[in-house]
Amino acid sequence: MSGPHRSRRSDYAEATRQAIVDAARLLFARKGYFLTTVEDIAKEARVAPTTVYAVSGGKQGLMRTLVDTWSQAPVVAESMGELDSFTDPDALLRQTAVVVRSMRESFGDIMRMVLTTAPHNEDVSEGLAIGTERYRGALDAVAAHLHQIGGTHPDLTVQQAADIMWFYFGYSGYFTLLDDNGWSYDEAERWLVRQATAALRSGPHPA
Repeated sequence: MSGPHRSRRSDYAEATRQAIVDAARLLFARKGYFLTTVEDIAKEARVAPTTVYAVSGGKQGLMRTLVDTWSQAPVVAESMGELDSFTDPDALLRQTAVVVRSMRESFGDIMRMVLTTAPHNEDVSEGLAIGTERYRGALDAVAAHLHQIGGTHPDLTVQQAADIMWFYFGYSGYFTLLDDNGWSYDEAERWLVRQATAALRSGPHPA
């Protein structure tokens, strides 16, 4: 009988943890990190404030969990696992745009919160650094494979290719086109692929 009881307790604990994470994500996006209190999160999640601290470590712990949720999303691992199977540079760039779009659609609220809060909070800044390292690491791997399969200009180094990938598929590309310019996701995706392709097949930037 202890097995099912343990399973129910485990399920309840996970449901409680997820409710707290979801509440923090909602409130951070709605009110901002600084204006959101642990009490607000507890009320939204329908738990006691002490439970928020015990389960998540408070706001700092929740922020780190949200960064992990975004930067370690399964779609990233899946795309990295498929990387070596690509032999067509155009197909790889299109797939990269699709994955980055998916991440932005699913986790754009977390990215915005972290980017706007990081300059004013050391803990959030550390979280951003971790998320950015993972993000850039994935794009660096794509750039290296593109270089290997002939998707870059012969005189372009892998690092230069990686920098170009970050310029188009890093934080600013989709946010600028969507938020500032009012483009649709489809328009932004197509444009980013075209521009990244052209830039990667041009010569290296002037010294």
